[in-house]
Amino acid sequence: MSVTVDHRLSLVIPMYNEQDNVLPMLERVHEVLGDYPMPWEVLLVNDGSSDGTLAMMREGQAKYGEHVRVVELRRNFGQTAAMQAGIDLARGDVIATLDGDLQNDPIDIPRMVNRLLDEDLDLVAGWRKNRQDALIMRKIPSRIANKLIRRITGVQLHDYGCSLKVFRAEVVKNVRLYGEMHRFIPAWLATYTAPNRIAEEVVAHHPRTRGVSKYGISRTFRVIIDLLVVYFFMRFSARPGHFFGMVGLGLGGLGGLIMVYMVLLKLLGEDIGTRPLFFTGILLILVGVQMLTTGVVAEMLSRIYFESQERKSYIVRNKDAALATDEEAWHEPPQA
Repeated sequence: MSVTVDHRLSLVIPMYNEQDNVLPMLERVHEVLGDYPMPWEVLLVNDGSSDGTLAMMREGQAKYGEHVRVVELRRNFGQTAAMQAGIDLARGDVIATLDGDLQNDPIDIPRMVNRLLDEDLDLVAGWRKNRQDALIMRKIPSRIANKLIRRITGVQLHDYGCSLKVFRAEVVKNVRLYGEMHRFIPAWLATYTAPNRIAEEVVAHHPRTRGVSKYGISRTFRVIIDLLVVYFFMRFSARPGHFFGMVGLGLGGLGGLIMVYMVLLKLLGEDIGTRPLFFTGILLILVGVQMLTTGVVAEMLSRIYFESQERKSYIVRNKDAALATDEEAWHEPPQA
């Protein structure tokens, strides 16, 4: 496998109740990367699994070596927090993320890494062009969500939901992920880098053969809610007063126009005290003032947020085991 730029590669694989997939995943990773010409590591993040996932991770670490690092979260924080934990603890210059259910194939990673480095990109996202999932429950909602995300964020990718992505560590470590935001990483990255440094690559996608999918149709509604948050943060995170100010001025202005109309009617001798429109005008003015003051408070909070130390969205149980030193526990390339 041809790699022209020196780097260290970290694979981040979050898992939740995937005991049957842990060892097959590690076997596939080592089959693909066994002769990788650069140092690499794999971080298995156990997201509070209630089955034997953690035990299988420990078994895999014992079998393959210390370059397999096990990160155990105290409870189930969700895929986004688990992915963030792995990214935070990764030591590589290049970080690849993928699901732990073997639907993503690690065989695509070297090609994506080469493209990232050769074309000087910051992100290469996987595109499951031939997706092996149920049409009604997975494919159609995903297509709708992807189209909506492209329209709102302006980042033109076909498949936001594919977990197989390759990043420059120096860029992705600047992004903080909360809630269910892992699918919006390209949009978040667009706030740190130019869109022309984000590309996509067609990748293999396999049907799930072990375990049970953790996603259902309800995910679509969470995506819509998260998308509204992404839209706000992409455009107004550093100036929330503008957002609330526009809403406040709009509502207050409408209420003011209604009250001017009411005053004209009063001057013409009409009774306005019992008219619903009169109370609507008062309500709009009050809400407008409230939105303006909310904008001022939001501006203050925004400054506190940007000037304070960021907090993580997870809690790691085994910090000593997860925080390996910079020079130990790498899978070294085979000797010539």
